[in-house]
Amino acid sequence: MKAIIFDSGTLINFSLNGLLPLLEKLKENFDGKFLITRAVKYEIIDRPIGVMRFELGALRIKDLLDRGILELPSSLGIKDEIIMRESKELMDIANHFVQVGNNWIRLVSDAEISCLALSDELTKLNIPNLIALDERTTRTLCENPEGLEKIMSNKLHQKASLVMEDLSIFSKYKFIRSSELVYVAYKKGLVQLNSDKILEALLYATKFNGAAISFEEIDILKRL
Repeated sequence: MKAIIFDSGTLINFSLNGLLPLLEKLKENFDGKFLITRAVKYEIIDRPIGVMRFELGALRIKDLLDRGILELPSSLGIKDEIIMRESKELMDIANHFVQVGNNWIRLVSDAEISCLALSDELTKLNIPNLIALDERTTRTLCENPEGLEKIMSNKLHQKASLVMEDLSIFSKYKFIRSSELVYVAYKKGLVQLNSDKILEALLYATKFNGAAISFEEIDILKRL
C-alpha cells in the first residue's frame, strides 16, 4: 500500500487544464490510494459547488470522489478528528516561523496543512506517501525554510524575518507537483495526443495554472 495526498491546487490545476481523465489513468496505474482530506474537499467541492463560475469544475472532481478515484482518509480508518487535531498543531508551528515587524505571517492554508497532517498519520501506519502540492510557500517551508525570508519579503514588499530556530520541523514531508505527475503520465504512455511538443505543452500548462516550477526545471524534465 502507498498513497498520494492531493492538495486543492493540484486538483484545480488538472481540472483547469482538462486533465482529470489523465489523473484517472494515473490512478489505474498506481498501486495505492489517491487521498484528499475533508479540508481539501471543502475547498474544491463543497464551497465551489455553490458558485456558478466554479460549479462545473467542482462537479467533475466530485465525480472522481464518488467513483473512488479519490478517497477520504476514512477509507483507511483514519478519523477526521485526528487530522483536525494534528492540523491545528502544525498550523500553530508553521504560522510562527516568519514575522513582519511584530506580526506573525500566516504561511499555509487549512487545506495544505491538513495534507501534512494526513501524511503524518499515513507514516504512522507505515504507508509510504507523497503530497501532491503545487503551492510554492508550503514547499519552501518544508524543503528550504531559509528561503522563506526572501519569498515573503518579495510577496509582502516588506522586510520579513525568519524567527524559528528549528528549521527541520517540516523536513520529513515529500512532495510531487502536477508538472511531475503529468511527466510520469507521459512517460507511462498515458497521454493520447500525438505530438513531439506534447510534453512541453503539458508542463507549461501546469506551470501557468499554478505549479511552482521554473522554466529551467521544465527544460530538465524535457531532456530526461
